[in-house]
This record gives sequence, structure tokens and C-alpha cells, in this order.
Amino acid sequence: MLLQFKQTGSFRLKTLSVLTAIALTGCSLAPDLPPAPTAVPTAYAQSPADTAAPQVADLSWQAFFQEPRLQQLLTQALTQNHDLKLAVLNVERVRALYQISDSNRYPALDLSASQSRQRLPADLSQSGSGSIQQQASVTVGSSWELDLFGKVRNQSEQALQQLFAGEAAQQAAKVSLLAEVAGSWYSYASNLQLLTLAEHSAASYQQSLQLTERKVALGAASELTLSQQQSLLATSQADVARYQRLLQRDLNALQLLLAKPGADLSAWLPTAQESLQPSSLQLPELAPGSPALLLTQRPDIAQAEHQLKAANANIGVARAAFFPSISLTASAGTASNELSGLFNGGSGSWSFVPNISLPIFNMGRTQANLQLAETDRTIALETYQHSIQQAFREVSDQLADKAGYQAQLKALQELERSSFRSKQLSQARYDAGADSYLQLLDAERSWYSARQQLSTAQLNYLQAQLGLYKALGGGWQELPGTTTAQ
Repeated sequence: MLLQFKQTGSFRLKTLSVLTAIALTGCSLAPDLPPAPTAVPTAYAQSPADTAAPQVADLSWQAFFQEPRLQQLLTQALTQNHDLKLAVLNVERVRALYQISDSNRYPALDLSASQSRQRLPADLSQSGSGSIQQQASVTVGSSWELDLFGKVRNQSEQALQQLFAGEAAQQAAKVSLLAEVAGSWYSYASNLQLLTLAEHSAASYQQSLQLTERKVALGAASELTLSQQQSLLATSQADVARYQRLLQRDLNALQLLLAKPGADLSAWLPTAQESLQPSSLQLPELAPGSPALLLTQRPDIAQAEHQLKAANANIGVARAAFFPSISLTASAGTASNELSGLFNGGSGSWSFVPNISLPIFNMGRTQANLQLAETDRTIALETYQHSIQQAFREVSDQLADKAGYQAQLKALQELERSSFRSKQLSQARYDAGADSYLQLLDAERSWYSARQQLSTAQLNYLQAQLGLYKALGGGWQELPGTTTAQ
């Protein structure tokens, strides 16, 4: 009876020890996340009154970039761009690191089998004669660190938050890529429009110059008129060269973004006739919504938030280094000096090796690691707050640009119409002999300048729309049923 009581008490003690260890495993020394004091405004200063426009969160990038050729270019970029591929590979790398870190939370099992055969000479053998010894064994071993203070769990949490941050960085790279490809495409369309205008003007000025030269030779025109005509021709020819250079730069940018250097992209680019019709290159209007939506829509803010959580979990890892580390190593198997008797009765073997490690003195390294972890979290918190403030500023800037360029565009459209009308009237008065040719040249110069300003304003407005789409965090959603390389 006494023996049974001792056995029962020993069992209860072991059970209590195991339960205590399991309870301690749930402890964590990671601190609570500090609150972010960044104030979120209730509305944007330049928020448009049109509330019927869709919000970025409700749009896929295909619904925003509706031009079919531009969609094809964007699809190619999402599949082949090297920067986006690197972002995807980085996510895969961080995911593997998380799996490695998370596996440390669970016991590891290893199976090993071995067989040895050895001959001992007579002078080393206990029997005094040469002998052959052999041994075979099969062992299952396990090793596990008791996570009494949450070190392993916080390491896993840190790796998980780094994985989330990597995925957010991938989405941010996608947003930037879509905006950059679309910006280069619209810049190409605008420069093509300006090049077409400059070429038409240069051809017209060339014909007028030839006619003026004949009139000067006959004494029907002055040298001043000829000089003015030559100036207009030279200006338009310089513009032709400038826009040809800008077109090539836009093409180079698109080829790089699509990872197709030297490729022919003409099938995906607007033509000269289409570039003269800005209505075919429009983008849909967007409603910015509430500023608080940026916290969930912007991938870079999500990335900074996950990096803050990872830095906070790292403090728990650094704090756990001050406490003992307990690891358990156990193995069980069978061993025999004959392979045929490996699984016979009485051949079983086992071992159990608990190990405890307690830091005593390491020249302040443990304390320095804790200070480093706390400083990293402070840096991550500042980065997170700066990301939020930067996001609000970018949206406000793009809204201000959009409103300003929209008003400027209306004024320049009126300027272009009035300049063109003045040019027509001057041409009619010159044909009727009421005005001099210098007045006609001045009217043509004014219309040409107004047309250039209007084309530039149209591009600026499109770029502001693209900037607002990017600043609001759009660009990474997909239409239902569509897939990309990611």
C-alpha cells in the first residue's frame, strides 16, 4: 500500500510539473504595442464635392485603366518586370524564414539507423585473441526547447510580421509599377501629340518661308517679314527635335518596365491621330473617401505597421534572454550486436537528457541586445507615424494638383479656342489686305504656344489623376476571375 501511494504521489508530481511547464509556455515577455499618436484628419482640404465617383477600394486596376492597349501593357509589366519579380521572390524568401522559425515551436523527431563492424587485434581483445565486433541500432530522437518565457513564440511572431510586411511591400511595388507604366504611356501620347503639332507647324512654316522668299526677291515683302518667318520655322524645328527625344525616352522607359529592351511596342501605343483626340485618353474620376481609409488601403502603411509589430516581438525575444533556457533531448530505439536480433526482446534502449542554460556574465551583451530591440521598435514607430503623415500629404498634394490643373485646363482650352479664332481672323484680314503679314505671324505664334500649353496641361491633369490613384493605395486589386504572375 505504501509503495502504491509513493507511485501515485510521484505520478501526480510529474503530472503537475508537466502542466506547470505547459502553462509557463504560454507566457510572453513582449510588451504591448504603444499607441500611435498620429492624428487622422476627418476630411481632406481639397476633397471634391462629387461623392458619386467611385473610391479606390472599390476599383480594380483594370476598371481604372480602361484603355485596352494600356491594359495589355500593364499585364505584360506585371508578368515580366524585374523589380516586381524581386519583390515576389523576397516574399517567398521571408515565407521560408517564417516556416523555419515557426518550426522551432514544436518538437523535432529524427530517425537514425546505423550498423558498425570492427575487428580487434589479440592484444586489444579481452579474450586474448582477435575478434570481430559488430553493432546495429535504430533510434528515434526528439529535441525541444521549452518556451517558458515566449522566446520561440516571439521569434515566430517576428518572422510572421516580417512576412506580412514583405507581402505589403510587394503590393506597394505593384502600385508603383502600374502608375509608372501608365505615366510613361500617357507621357508618350502627350509628346506624340506635341510632335505631330510641331511637325505640322514646321511644314506650314516651311511653305510660308518659301513663299516669303519669292516675295522678297520680287520686292513684295520686307526682310523683317522673312526674318520673322525664319524664326518661326527654327522654333518649330527645335520643338520637333525635342519631342522626338522625349518620345524615345518614354519608349525606353516602357521597354525597361516591361523587361523588353529594344522591343517593338507600337501595337500597344497610341497613334498620332489618337493623340490629337484627348477625349480618348481620359481616366475616370475618383472620390478620395475618408482619410482613415488610408490606414487600410495604403500598402506602405501596412508594411510599416507589420514592421512595428515585428520589432515589438523582438523585444520579447531580447527579454527572454535574461532567463534560463531549458531544452529536452530524448531518444528511444533498439540496439543489438547482431542485425537479426535488432528487434528481439530486451534490445530496447532509451536516453533522456534535460539541459538548462542560465546566462551569468557576458560583458553586457544581453542588456545591449535589449536596448537595441527597444531602439529598433522606437525607430519602427517613428517610421509608421511618418508613413501615415506622408500618405496624408501625398493625397492632399494630388488633390490640390488635380483641382489646380483642372482649373488651368479650362482656362487654356478657352485660350486655345480664342487664339485659333484670332489666327483665322488674321488670315482673313491678311488675305483681304487689311493686316500685315507680321500680324498674321504673331497670331500663328500665339496659337502655337497656346496649343502647346494646352497639351502640357492635359498631361499634367492625367498625371495628377494617376498620382491620386497611387496615393490612395489603389492598383493592387484584381478583377474577379483574373490572375497575374503573383
